[in-house]
Amino acid sequence: MRKKSARFIDALGTEGIAIGGMAVGESKKLMYKTLEWTIPELEEEKPRHLLGVGEVDDIFEAVERGVDTLDCVTPTRLARHKNLFVHPKIAALEKSKSRFNLIITNAKYAADKSPVDPLCQCVVCQNYSRAYLHHLYKSNEILGVRLGTYHNLYFLVSLMKQIREAIADNRFQRLKQEWLV
Repeated sequence: MRKKSARFIDALGTEGIAIGGMAVGESKKLMYKTLEWTIPELEEEKPRHLLGVGEVDDIFEAVERGVDTLDCVTPTRLARHKNLFVHPKIAALEKSKSRFNLIITNAKYAADKSPVDPLCQCVVCQNYSRAYLHHLYKSNEILGVRLGTYHNLYFLVSLMKQIREAIADNRFQRLKQEWLV
């Protein structure tokens, strides 16, 4: 059914294709398999946009299967819930329960003067400490969520830039390994 639908939509002559109805309850394995069924049915020249995918591992898997762009509420939702994206090397150093984020309201960040992610070049990481963000979130200051959202969005935009550059330089698999191992 997905293949038939993809061929039908592709034949409509649109400038690009949005792939939706995924990442809404099914397993990641099924989502990846569905992309493998759908993407080959679409013209390569048309941009393929995947709706509702914003986790780091899913981004790599989707791009590897032929997705060009993505959108999701993940960066804003995570920021609202005190979770800030970090490179997996930073998450490992922090002994975070997640491979890709830290919970800024954890007590250990109350006096931590380091940036959220020392590898990130966003204005938040360049100008504000974990301790300050911890304080903002604990005080229910809306600025905390705004700064967290900015950081998370910048983080994903930066990740996509790295992915595009890696594809252009024929080193996508190496970048994927760096992030997902």
